[in-house]
Amino acid sequence: MTNGAEGSGAKAMAAGKLIFGWVALLWVLEAVDQATGNALDTFGIEPRRAGELVDVVPSAFMHFGFEHLIANTLPLLILGFLAALRGVARFLAVAATIIVVSGLGVWLIAPTGSNTAGASGLIFGLFGYLVVRGFVDRRITDVALGTVVAFFYGSILWGVLPTDSGISWQGHLFGLLGGILAARLTADRRTAGEGRPAWH
Repeated sequence: MTNGAEGSGAKAMAAGKLIFGWVALLWVLEAVDQATGNALDTFGIEPRRAGELVDVVPSAFMHFGFEHLIANTLPLLILGFLAALRGVARFLAVAATIIVVSGLGVWLIAPTGSNTAGASGLIFGLFGYLVVRGFVDRRITDVALGTVVAFFYGSILWGVLPTDSGISWQGHLFGLLGGILAARLTADRRTAGEGRPAWH
């Protein structure tokens, strides 16, 4: 086995551990929420209340029941794993950017009296990040990966439209924008910085 293959295997292992640990945490938190009579639902975001800004990050880890969590689990596992293959530190920076942008978007424009929580904003952000990352980093392999992701998950873009009052299109839309921003902020400086573009 070559050093490159060994490095790729180590990255895949690290990515798998990270995203499975992340999703396991979501399940543990929902179990606690159910056991305490939905006590953790208070960590959702209620818009335009100054005190709710502290819930921008925690809200991404809470869900309103196991059905809600189940719907988010598989896409988060897949998109999270693919995003984390480029490194744990970079994934954490990407996820943090998406969660903050999505949460602030909800806080700013969600309907008064609503309470928003869940990982769907992060999922939309990871989708956006994976689709545009290859163009930002000028990596042909990542462009190809983004194309595959767009093909299989492109239909989620309907979720940024205000078609269902029970779904936070605000979190989806701002999550998507956060993912695009994260791709830019975490760009590979070796290929996306100053100088001649280098596709590889």
